[in-house]
Amino acid sequence: MLLTDPQPEISGERTNDDGPILRIALPNKGRLAQDTRDLFNDAGLEVRALSDRALRASLGSEFEAIFVRAQDIPEFVLDGAADAGVTGLDLVAESQSGVTSRLDLGYGRCRLVVAARDESAFDTISEIPPLSRVATAFPNITRRFFEDAGQDVEIVPMSGAAEIAPHLGIADIIVDLVSTGSTLRTNGLREVSTIMWSTAQLVVARDRTQWPGFKETALQELSTALESVISARGQRYLMANVPRDRLSEVRQILPGLNGPTVIDVLDGGTHLAVHAVVPASAIYRTITDLKKIGGEGILVTRIERLMR
Repeated sequence: MLLTDPQPEISGERTNDDGPILRIALPNKGRLAQDTRDLFNDAGLEVRALSDRALRASLGSEFEAIFVRAQDIPEFVLDGAADAGVTGLDLVAESQSGVTSRLDLGYGRCRLVVAARDESAFDTISEIPPLSRVATAFPNITRRFFEDAGQDVEIVPMSGAAEIAPHLGIADIIVDLVSTGSTLRTNGLREVSTIMWSTAQLVVARDRTQWPGFKETALQELSTALESVISARGQRYLMANVPRDRLSEVRQILPGLNGPTVIDVLDGGTHLAVHAVVPASAIYRTITDLKKIGGEGILVTRIERLMR
């Protein structure tokens, strides 16, 4: 009898000793990097690195982070070096790669705009003279925008500091990111048009047909965890005792997600307990309105996670 070693079974199953399920590319510096760490930490996926300069870190037992430039993250995800990543929507659009957004993370909000010198003689895109030179770190987005607008311009790629280009004669106009527009104004520039809005995104490859099932499951769990933290931000949980005969007014004051939760107080007296999720921006007015109808024992707490 011929004895052979048993052949391993091919399976999509995974054991606890196989290492992290997903590798996630995170921005390595700047405000985007810090906001991303804060979000993952709040979701219970604490970034645990050996040092501040480490290129890799653990995100619990199931996820691993690698730290790279935000503009390189779409390519890392497309090539399979990372299973998912966090980067700006503007960088996804500029990369022209086969990645897509799985979840809008909401922070890092900014706009990609066309801007010109204050003394420029045009106010709209259609008035820009033909063959104008456009300096930008986003040549692909810029080219598509002006082609769609029917404008023939010359793209001048720049890696940064595009604001100086019109003053040095390098370009006539620029396409750049702005948050408040103060940097443009400081440099004698004004906005002509907004090309797109951008926020941080959780991105993945469009084609994941070769992924084993456990990776898709882990991706869904990651998305759900992050989304629950995002949903909780800007919300507060309010509890109060209110007169039973004012319940109709309470419903107007505390609409909640699906209306307030109403609970009988143990002694079955004249008051009911009501609980509701309320926007943080409305807390002051909500408390004032509850007190006007005899509300008491009002308690407001922060929410760590909110599943809608």
